[in-house]
Amino acid sequence: MPQTERPVSMIDPSLLLRPEKVYDDKPIEAFRDYSIDDSDPIKERVRRTYYDMHTNQTVDFVKGKMEKWLKFNHFKSTVKDALIKLNELVDESDPDSDLPNIVHAFQTAERIRQEHPDKEWMHLIGLIHDLGKVMAFYDEPQWCVVGDTFPLGCKWGPSIVYGDDSFKDNPDSYNPKYNTENGIYKPKCGLEQLMMSWGHDEYLYRMLVHNKCKFPKDGLYMIRYHSFYPWHAGGDYKHLLIDSDEEIKQAVLEFNKYDLYTKSAEVPDIEALWPYYEGLIEKYMPGVLEW
Repeated sequence: MPQTERPVSMIDPSLLLRPEKVYDDKPIEAFRDYSIDDSDPIKERVRRTYYDMHTNQTVDFVKGKMEKWLKFNHFKSTVKDALIKLNELVDESDPDSDLPNIVHAFQTAERIRQEHPDKEWMHLIGLIHDLGKVMAFYDEPQWCVVGDTFPLGCKWGPSIVYGDDSFKDNPDSYNPKYNTENGIYKPKCGLEQLMMSWGHDEYLYRMLVHNKCKFPKDGLYMIRYHSFYPWHAGGDYKHLLIDSDEEIKQAVLEFNKYDLYTKSAEVPDIEALWPYYEGLIEKYMPGVLEW
């Protein structure tokens, strides 16, 4: 299929939040391009990953993954060793980068360090924010590890990438318990009461709490919700939110400026940067952790 003008349903709403500048010679409008082009192998890979995600992520599926992963008995590792493992992973849902995930980790961390030199905890959040993707090395398909997240148990948000068509084979789409505006939730229940699709955000957030890592709440919110684009960029699910969720949103939006717009072909000198970040790891999440 040749590339055509992107239909309205395919335009990422985060476009409205993007800064008016160019990062690393890449125009802002070139980020998060989910248009369909069968001749482009990266775009086709991304589309396939999302369609698989939207077909298979159900309430029962997420409950099963939580039962499996939240025992934290899969492996033990230092943070540095887990980050090095990300050298072997390329995110199949990402239209903006075909580099190993560890490169993106250092790109994000270093941009935060430049613009928030006094927030060392946020530098480390930038480095580790995708560490939950290590699940992909333990027999998990990438469609339940990577990509944008969304709540289960209620009607799909209108700004989810690829729209309703990608959910046509998901059984929850036809379940009257789950396919209404509120679904299993009470109105104004609050963001933290929502069951999110399973992926690296929720897993890493739970892992940090389990291991008693020493981050402020804003750091944990940045981890847990940075991929929830239908909410923080699309404005969906307002009927389920409470006033204090706006504070969470502001923390996530501040982080996402550095997560999204630092993806480029420029590779930081990772070996030279390790000593600084090893010091932060020792301070905020030391030793061997349970994953």
